[in-house]
Parts: sequence; C-alpha cells; structure tokens
Amino acid sequence: MKTINSLSGGKTSSYMAVHYPADYNIFALVRTNDKSCIFPDAKLRQVVSDKIGQEFIGTLEEDEIIYTMLDLEQFIGKEINWVTGKTFDEIIGRDDKKYLPNVIQRFCTIQMKIYPIKDFWFNNIKEPVETRIGFRANEIKRMKNMLERTEKDGFAYDKFIIGKHESGRNKWKKMKYQKPVFPLIENQIMKDTIDNFWIDKPVRFAYMNNCVGCFHRNELLLNHLSKKEPIKFEWFAKQERDTGYNIRTFKNGITYDKIKSYNFTQDLFDTDFNECDSGYCGL
Repeated sequence: MKTINSLSGGKTSSYMAVHYPADYNIFALVRTNDKSCIFPDAKLRQVVSDKIGQEFIGTLEEDEIIYTMLDLEQFIGKEINWVTGKTFDEIIGRDDKKYLPNVIQRFCTIQMKIYPIKDFWFNNIKEPVETRIGFRANEIKRMKNMLERTEKDGFAYDKFIIGKHESGRNKWKKMKYQKPVFPLIENQIMKDTIDNFWIDKPVRFAYMNNCVGCFHRNELLLNHLSKKEPIKFEWFAKQERDTGYNIRTFKNGITYDKIKSYNFTQDLFDTDFNECDSGYCGL
C-alpha cells in the first residue's frame, strides 16, 4: 500500500516527514489573489508557481511557510508535492455575496486543503493509501475524531467525480480512499522531543501555522497577530466589512475590526502564546 505524509508546514508534521518516510509528501498551499499580500521574493514566487502549476501571488499564512517547505524538501532529500485549490478570495465569493467560514462551517479547510489533496490522490494514485497524520501523543481526541469518520475496515471512503452524464451533470463514485495512521501517537512523541530535534536544523519555521486570521484562534492572539502581520490581518477584517457585518463574521459575536482595536495595558510578546492558543484547521 502506498503511503502519504500530510504536511502542514509546522514542526510536527515536518518531524514526521523526516522520521517516517513516505511514498508521497503532500503540502496544501493556502493562496490569495490579493496583491496587498504578495509574497515579496519574485524569484521564489516563480518557484512556487512552477510547483503548483499556476500563478502564485501570496498566502494568508505567514510568508515563512514558503521557506519552511523549500527548506524541508532539501533537508529530507525527497520531493514534496505542493497542491492547491481555489484561492481564499474565490471560495468566499464576490464582494456583494461573500459568505465567510467559521468554526461551525469550516469550508475553507475543505476547499483549500482537503479537496486539493483528494484531487492529487485521484489524479496520481487512485488506489487505497495509508495517510500519516502528525498528531502528537497528547492529541488522542483529535485522533479519535478522525477515526470516527472511517468505516469498519479502518478506511475513509469518499466521493470522486469520474466523468460526466449525457446531461452534462457530474458522475460520482464512492471510492476507498485512505487509512489514517498516527505514528507520533503510536511512538509516544511529544512536543518537547519535536522542538528539541529542530533546534540546530536548517529549516525555518513560521511563528504559527494556519492562516493569520484563523477563526480558531482566541481574541487575544488575533489582536497580537493584527500587529505582527497587519496587512494579512487586514485582509480578514476587510472581508467582514464587505459583507456589512450582517451576513457572517469569522468569529461569533465580534468583528475583526473590534479585535484589532483592542488596546491592552501590557505589551504582549510572541513568547506569551503557544499553539494551544492558535487552534488548528482540522487536518
């Protein structure tokens, strides 16, 4: 059975790529069309464009993630397959009809991460695979949630477009897709082991993974990120303003403009937060 390492750009999944080699390493890139968020290095923009097979303008994660994936590929000495779907701008719709994701309806994760990986599987593998997921030994709940979505044989099945009907409608087929496995949990790997491993290694990592304005993050961290990454945070605030705040906000009951306006009596630093504050996109 072929194996896949699902990579996020963080230290944990990168550790998995090093210690548990797979037939395929796959990274799903979150993109934006907004040129205010343009990736600053034109040569690397072209490198990324070549990897994904379409124009890369920028990402709504921290720019450092681009360096992470390029460094990691060199470090493990094996190709990382970059995949991407629609841009964040495209999945939420036009200015007059924007529909924003939130913690209940996380279609951003589905559209920008899950679908592109599925497409890669269908176009390049098309047989059941073992997918390694980078959950650590203390993330049993996340593992159980993922396993609940599998069948009795331990595999997840999913629907794929296999052609067109005469009417022009898509023809769908349910296919045996992937068996999620959790090598870090199986081997009792914790965060301190992972952090210590990367101390002297030539791989650069972002301050935090996932989108700068990820709605899983608490308000205190989002306020901190609005100062650390003001241009990208403004992208999220603008999407809410464009809806007139009356269709949906990213977080229930508060706007990103309000979060950005908070003034705390004590300055907050990067070290005041950890990934428990950050949340995760569900992969």
